[in-house]
Amino acid sequence: MPRILVDEAVCKGCGLCANACPLHIIALDTGRLNSKGYHPAQLMEPDKCVACAACAAMCPDTAITVEK
Repeated sequence: MPRILVDEAVCKGCGLCANACPLHIIALDTGRLNSKGYHPAQLMEPDKCVACAACAAMCPDTAITVEK
């Protein structure tokens, strides 16, 4: 099953990945903060991910890895 991995130590919670996702299944986790004080991105519906990699391409900090 395809999925994305977010390096939460690097993620700055900019939300560009969520905006780039054509399926709208990525969101910022407003319930927690990473070590830098940002809300990290997370895949909300992993079973719907098609590994298009739009999120990884948009991430300015290369915090997202896509696994097929």
